Amino acid sequence: MDQIEIRGLGFTYDAGGRSVGALRDVTFGVAESSFVCVVGRSGCGKTTLLNILAGFLQPTAGEVRIAGRAVAGQGRDRGVVFQDFAQLFPWRTARRNVEFGLEMKGVPRDERTSTAQRFLRLVGLEKFADAYPHELSGGMQQRVAIARALAYNPSVLLMDEPFAALDALTRDEMQHLLVDVWRETRKTIVYVTHNVAEAVYLADRIVVMTPHPGTVAAELEVTLARPRDTLSVEFLDAQRRVLGYLR
Repeated sequence: MDQIEIRGLGFTYDAGGRSVGALRDVTFGVAESSFVCVVGRSGCGKTTLLNILAGFLQPTAGEVRIAGRAVAGQGRDRGVVFQDFAQLFPWRTARRNVEFGLEMKGVPRDERTSTAQRFLRLVGLEKFADAYPHELSGGMQQRVAIARALAYNPSVLLMDEPFAALDALTRDEMQHLLVDVWRETRKTIVYVTHNVAEAVYLADRIVVMTPHPGTVAAELEVTLARPRDTLSVEFLDAQRRVLGYLR
């Protein structure tokens, strides 16, 4: 059985008195410890889908189950990383940001500190534990956000275009880092992006969505060996397969 089961998912919202469909009959599964990218053009409902998985929105049709339990709201079994750098608390240091979820769980201070340090080390920021967000670059802030999402040990990590606002070189570095973190932690990751090359680099499987309303056009396995060579014929062929469903 898949760890995440998405069955017949639909979502409509009110736009000035008329109903607009964001998602229609979205169905797919996500295996435990897999890395799934959801790809599609703007307006295909990718972020709406992720918000439903996170429990921020309730679907108007269908359901989501994680580990066999219906998702009815937010839960500590899911960690979320957004695109916006402002997701960190500006009055907290990097370490204190990472400790936040542990505080909410009532974890003792010494354990919080050691756990935060371990995850900051995992993302290469142990030397910046006492820095505040405004003292960190955008890429470093996203590293802190990833460490914070992982620190309270969720089974699923949900990521909404977390590297889209970064410059190209930093984005490449962050993609490499994320693959390393995933291989180290073996979390189940659902990652939303509109960047096809990014999806092919990161994912075990790609779910391609088409818009108005968003629905699944294809599910494609990515069997390329890691680390992946973005200039190889195989990598470019995989990109072409995905793009074929987006045209």
